[in-house]
Amino acid sequence: MLSLKPNHIIFFCILLFCSSSVSATEKRIDHNRCVNYSDSIPNKRIWSRALTNGGLYGGSMALLYQTWYKNYPQSNFRSFDDWDEWLQTDKVGHLYSSYILSCYGRAFWKNSGLTEKQQVWIGGLTGMGYQTVIETLDGFSAGWGWSWTDVGANFLGSAIFIGEELAWKEQRISIKTSFHHKGYDDPVLEDRSRKLFGKNIAERALKDYNGQTYWLSVNLEEFVKSGRLPKWLNLAVGYGAEGMLGARRNQWQNSNGQHFDYSFVPRKRQWYLSPDIDLTKIKTRKKWLKTVLFVANALKFPAPALELSSGKLKMKWFYF
Repeated sequence: MLSLKPNHIIFFCILLFCSSSVSATEKRIDHNRCVNYSDSIPNKRIWSRALTNGGLYGGSMALLYQTWYKNYPQSNFRSFDDWDEWLQTDKVGHLYSSYILSCYGRAFWKNSGLTEKQQVWIGGLTGMGYQTVIETLDGFSAGWGWSWTDVGANFLGSAIFIGEELAWKEQRISIKTSFHHKGYDDPVLEDRSRKLFGKNIAERALKDYNGQTYWLSVNLEEFVKSGRLPKWLNLAVGYGAEGMLGARRNQWQNSNGQHFDYSFVPRKRQWYLSPDIDLTKIKTRKKWLKTVLFVANALKFPAPALELSSGKLKMKWFYF
């Protein structure tokens, strides 16, 4: 059974068209404070956005099916339990993807004429809805299946976005990701990694859970209200894992039927504490730069980090 799923590939495909969509709406946007222009913008803008959104959604789904699901055998709809795979890093990945898609979905509807709450709910439901359709495609794929824990993670990601917007009218706690390449000195492990996660850095960034870290990035000044801290300064708590050469265990067979048992390689959870930057708090009058900073804020800023793993604490002087 296949073990890798395309949720991160989806996110980065969406990232490409969402960045252009956000740019198109960047006439009078404050990314953290939404202003309602419904009195001055005709309803045709809402219909225009709706048609554009539908076209982007349908096109991306068609592209996804052609480039991913079409290449794998199909089956009757089924569900399966994958909670114990990849030390739950894939579940955090689902939460992250749903959250980011919700952020981009809301940004797409700014300056559309909809009220602030309408934008928030539509954006949040966009993230959840998009991920649910992908999960449905998984349900009809012989290599995967509908995962209730994936659906729960998707729901939580969108719920976090909606909850923050309704409570604070901004994202004071952002969910971000970072990636570092994980190589192996052992040629068997390196070969396994290349076949499972990809041969280049782009493929690894999307597929290799050993190099992915997910962060809750908290804006300090928004909670402390001291007036002395930089408005862009965040403190981030991260989660990652390594030593994973398979979804559940470090045992596998190659195409020749040769069995490999690398159970002695420890599968370890990792926790991090690191400073971060909220790029949306950086002031600029350049509209294109605002868009770049908004999109780039999905990624954790590289910085020193404290790592806690297997009961040991160590310092990473540069971590991404």
